[in-house]
Amino acid sequence: MRFTKTAGIVLLGLAVLAGSVACQKTAETTAAEDHVAVTEFEGVVRTGLGRYMYLSTAQGFDIVLPGFDAASVVGKTLKVKGNLLVDHPPVFLADSVESGGQTIYTRSGGFAPEDFVEMKVREAVPALAITGVNKPEEWEGKGEGKVYGQLMKGDVSAIVLTDDKGRETARIIVDSVSTYSNYYIQKLKLFDKFWFYLKVKDSVDRKDRAKTKAIFHADVVGVGLY
Repeated sequence: MRFTKTAGIVLLGLAVLAGSVACQKTAETTAAEDHVAVTEFEGVVRTGLGRYMYLSTAQGFDIVLPGFDAASVVGKTLKVKGNLLVDHPPVFLADSVESGGQTIYTRSGGFAPEDFVEMKVREAVPALAITGVNKPEEWEGKGEGKVYGQLMKGDVSAIVLTDDKGRETARIIVDSVSTYSNYYIQKLKLFDKFWFYLKVKDSVDRKDRAKTKAIFHADVVGVGLY
């Protein structure tokens, strides 16, 4: 069964609330600077890609492990110790990871933004009101923007946009997807559609737009339910 957009937002809100309560209950000591309480989570890794990991008991947070391949521990039960970063919500920076009583990761560096999209940055990105293929002024010169659609993977991947009746109105050719975005796509596997944050690139030739409904190229730099 697929979730609706409204149900997704409600579930996300509940997940964040649950994660916040869990963190408060497991707080041990106060950390310095941009960190809050040192916290511990233990649970099954549901999603992992690059340095990003989603733990079943840390709902609402992205666990970041600099220099670690999180895909290697998907499905395993882990104990993670680290800090919530106040300046970079919802990042939980892991200090150490244990599996079966053995330490498999110890952090040796700090958090670097890299491909991570800050919440305040995401909130400032405007939505692109795409009504069809023949109005390039709706996307040209914008630089960046967000669209609500469905990712169709293939030799040439694209984000498909639809109208209120579910009819395809246009599609955006995806040139690249950041690791953080791919990680989030995995997290949102129960949803058909969500928001894509884009770097808007070159327009498709007018004649080709009419044939394929593809309107421009873009790099996906962020993904989310809102």
